[in-house]
Amino acid sequence: MSKKKNLSNKDDKISDSLEAQDVKTDIDDDNVSENVNVSENVEDKIDEEISKEDVVENQKKEIQELKDQLLRSLADAENLRKRTIKEIGDAKKYSHITFIRDLVSSVDNLQRALKAVPKDKSELSEPIKNLIIGLEIVENEIIQTFERHNLKQISPLGEKFDYNLHQAMFEIPTNEKEPGYVVEVSQKGYLLHDRLVRPAMVGISKKPEEETSEQKNKKN
Repeated sequence: MSKKKNLSNKDDKISDSLEAQDVKTDIDDDNVSENVNVSENVEDKIDEEISKEDVVENQKKEIQELKDQLLRSLADAENLRKRTIKEIGDAKKYSHITFIRDLVSSVDNLQRALKAVPKDKSELSEPIKNLIIGLEIVENEIIQTFERHNLKQISPLGEKFDYNLHQAMFEIPTNEKEPGYVVEVSQKGYLLHDRLVRPAMVGISKKPEEETSEQKNKKN
């Protein structure tokens, strides 16, 4: 009987030990699973933070691109506004330039007719004198009207030749003026504001050619 009791006690101890080991194994397995879950949660949080940073960075880029587009659009609109204002101003200033070109040709004819009148008018009849005086008054009024509307005559006699305003028609050898000066005006030019309507037709001075010995012998 005592041997059987001892064997049963040993069996009980062994079973208790095995149960204790099973419990410990269960506890270890729980700890491992908890650690795995914690690490997975940490990785998920890191991934989530990284994805948020990417989203924020992309949004910043999109905002910057939209700002650039807006600034370019505003700059284009401002340039268009300035161009439009300039075009409207130019249209007001120069829209009648074709009419002026035709008109100044008629004024040229009037001035040529007055130049043909002799300086001494004493021998002319009274009606002719009055007609000439009336034409001179009309010419002066036309010139004053031109000036009021910013149309100026270009009569550059004695001035340095300027290819922007003058058109050289011929050269005149002379020692009285240095080469390149206007010594004769065939036709006056006109300037509307700062735009050339018609250049002045001029003759410019040049240095006389020195006579060769053969030319001097021929003269002698």
